[in-house]
Amino acid sequence: MSRRQRRTAWRILASSLLLLAAFAAERLLPRDLGTLPTLLLYLPAYLTAGYDVLLAAGRSILSGQVFDEHFLMAIATLGALSIGFLPGGGHEFAEAVFVMVFYQVGELFQSVAVSRSRRSIAALMDIKPETARVLRDGTEQEISPESVAVGETVLVRPGERIPLDGVILEGISDVSTVALTGESLPVSVREGDTVMGGSTNLSGLLMIRALRPFAESSASRILALMEHASAKKSKSERFITRFARYYTPAVVVAAILLAILPPLASGAFSAAFPVWLARALTFLVISCPCALVISVPLSFFGGLGGAARFGVLVKGADSLEMLAGVRTVVFDKTGTLTKGRLAVTRVVALRGDERELLALAASAEASSNHPVALALRDSLPAAVTPATELRELAGRGVIAKVAGEEIAVGNALLMEEAGVVFTPANEIGTVVYVAREGTYLGYILICDQIKESAEASVCALRHVGVTRTVMLTGDRKAVADAVARAVGIDTVHAELLPEEKLTAVEGMLAAHDGSRVAFVGDGMNDAPVLARADVGIAMGALGSDAAIEAADVVLTDDDPTKVARVIRHARRTLSIVRQNIVLALTVKGAVLILSAFGLLGAWQMPFAVFADVGVAVIAILNAMRALKA
Repeated sequence: MSRRQRRTAWRILASSLLLLAAFAAERLLPRDLGTLPTLLLYLPAYLTAGYDVLLAAGRSILSGQVFDEHFLMAIATLGALSIGFLPGGGHEFAEAVFVMVFYQVGELFQSVAVSRSRRSIAALMDIKPETARVLRDGTEQEISPESVAVGETVLVRPGERIPLDGVILEGISDVSTVALTGESLPVSVREGDTVMGGSTNLSGLLMIRALRPFAESSASRILALMEHASAKKSKSERFITRFARYYTPAVVVAAILLAILPPLASGAFSAAFPVWLARALTFLVISCPCALVISVPLSFFGGLGGAARFGVLVKGADSLEMLAGVRTVVFDKTGTLTKGRLAVTRVVALRGDERELLALAASAEASSNHPVALALRDSLPAAVTPATELRELAGRGVIAKVAGEEIAVGNALLMEEAGVVFTPANEIGTVVYVAREGTYLGYILICDQIKESAEASVCALRHVGVTRTVMLTGDRKAVADAVARAVGIDTVHAELLPEEKLTAVEGMLAAHDGSRVAFVGDGMNDAPVLARADVGIAMGALGSDAAIEAADVVLTDDDPTKVARVIRHARRTLSIVRQNIVLALTVKGAVLILSAFGLLGAWQMPFAVFADVGVAVIAILNAMRALKA
């Protein structure tokens, strides 16, 4: 509990004790004590509980912003204190103090709820490292992360945060990414693995080469996204803000009319006025829109914090509200449903064994940076022999000398040009043919690997009520269809240019029936589609800066199963918002009607307090449920 919250709690306790003391003194002192002495008994308790409300109301009046919750609380309680001085009016001093005490209880609950929401987001703010250790001129120097240049070597000891995104040059360790991705299990890393800035080194000493400056690291991007998230209001929040702007003056006017018109109509103004003034003050207390003004933004704020807990950054309450209405989810393929890395998936050797075929192909491609070459080398890194007389033929492959023999590695066109007799392979993926001294040896199939969680993510989307899944890709139709079948996608559009992806999504937006369309992607060419969709969801770990900037939602660890999880979380948050609105309006409406007709008798002020602060407390407690991930 913060210092301010502790101070509020002590004020509530002190004012409650003073209220009990005043109540006891009133009962023990003579019955004809008088109105003013009785008021003086209750005044210390009232001022202890409500001095800040009175000051805030005064400041609002002086600044011209009269009609806020402080003004309503002040005028209602001051009126309750004054009503005993009217002819025939019974004093309501205890009720006035009770309203203020209960109001402070509501403020305390609100403050605690906001603090809990902030802590879930503040946990992300702790990912920013204070220092970085770099090796310069053979010596270790401790500098700010912002001063580390790309390519420099950074030392990270066990228990320290990794300051920047980088690749491990030396060391083996376990790394915790829970603050970045929400994944509680540590990840084992070794030489050649990439690590994200903001994650924590748990065990071994790591030497890391910085891949990008601190301002572009994963930690910095997450911090920037979260700083802007709470500024974006949802439609519900904007409606409540506009509603309160007109609602509060209308309530004050209605209360004045309620206090004056019925006594005038009765013909006995002086006798009826205290009764109707009491009802008007009760009306003011009931009508205070605290439950709506507090709980609706708090629910969305809690929803943002809850999503951050499982590694999803939602850029504002408006995006969270949009997510709740998603019924169509459109996926990019590469880097979204697939890993975006080519890998050897099959080796067919007609002469020799598979390992020899792979070794020859990897050796021939040893100096190439083409993705196919990287996949070949990664499949058999220890068996690569340096090639000589390398000729790289654009769009076809390479011809090189390996151990004195001419090796041709490439597509069917290269085999035809080299005069190699071969049988074309009917495979889905990239087929790499290998020949030695003009003799066909076999082929290697290379494919982009489907993510292990891709099929589960599509299944989970159906469970949360998504009625249609679509895949848009620039890849060949045969490859796209194979991936779609494997993961369970409903509709596939293949061989698309970036502008054709945008046209396809715009067609879905034009045809939808009020439900929302979400697009999930990671590449720079996806940025226009991410920005155009109702909800753009970017893969944050592998995704380009352009995609992350254009998106409304960022998945920090590129796990597509989190798309369904954040949609479910958004719907739950919106359900909590609706529950709070219905609760507040129903209770307030019922108590208003009963009070206006005088059906609550002596209990009208306690019921008014419950309809205002009691409902607000219940709504706040309900809103805190949105924090749960």
